[in-house]
Amino acid sequence: MVIGVFYIIVGPDFVRDTIRGGYEALNSPLAILFSDLFVIVFIPSLYLASKVVGDRPFSSYSSSRGGWNFKLYFKALVIPLILYIIYMGAEAAISGQKDVSHFSIAFLAVILISVPLQSIAEEYVFRGLIMQTFGSWFRIPLLALVLQAIIFTLAHGYNSIGLFETLVSGLGYGFFAWKTNGIEVSSAMHSVNNFAVGLFVMLGLKVSTSSPQLLDVVSGIVFLIILYIIVYCVGKKTDWFGEIPENAQNI
Repeated sequence: MVIGVFYIIVGPDFVRDTIRGGYEALNSPLAILFSDLFVIVFIPSLYLASKVVGDRPFSSYSSSRGGWNFKLYFKALVIPLILYIIYMGAEAAISGQKDVSHFSIAFLAVILISVPLQSIAEEYVFRGLIMQTFGSWFRIPLLALVLQAIIFTLAHGYNSIGLFETLVSGLGYGFFAWKTNGIEVSSAMHSVNNFAVGLFVMLGLKVSTSSPQLLDVVSGIVFLIILYIIVYCVGKKTDWFGEIPENAQNI
C-alpha cells in the first residue's frame, strides 16, 4: 500500500528511470527512498508469513536468543562507523573526486532512517530466512553461509568486478550472524556500510555507480577484511559473543 501511494505520487516516469538507472540513479533522496521501500517491506511480509504459517516465531529470524537485541546492534555500530568514515574520507581525499553536493534535510533523513531499515530488512532475508533455511536443510553452517552469500551477491546489480566485493560482504555478514547466533551485528555493519555510502554521496564526495573500478574493489575488499577482523577481535575481547548462551542453537 505504501509503495503504491509512493508510486502514484512520483509517477511512472520516475519509477522507470530509477529502476533502469541502476545504482547511478541513487543520487537523490527520493530515488533512495523508493528503492529502500521495496526492501523494507520484507520485514512486515516475513512477520505476517510467520504468523500465517505458524511453524516458528518471527523472533527466531532475528536470533536464537529469543528476539532482537537492540543493545548489541547499537554497540556494533560504533567501530564500523568510525572505520568507514576514515576509509571513505581517505579514499575521497586521495582520488580528489568531487561531485555536486546533494545535501538536504530530506536526504539526511533518508540515510538516517530508511537506509538502516533497508539494511536490516536485507539481513532478515539473507542471514535470517535464507541462511537459516539452508542451515536446516544441510546441517552444515559453512555451506549455508556460502550459499546465502552467493544469492546475496546475485541480488545486487553491480558489474562482474563489483560483485566480488559484494560476495565478501555477504560472507562477512553471514560469518557474524553464524558466530553471534543473530543478525544484530551483521545488520549493524550493513547499516553503516549503506549509511556511509549515502552520506558521502550526499556530500558530493562519492558517486553511486553500478560499475566500480578494479582498484576501488580491491581496496574495498582489503578494508572489509580488516574491518571484520577488528570487529571480531573487539567483540571477543569485550564479551559481545559472551552475551549468547553456550547452549544456544546456531543460526
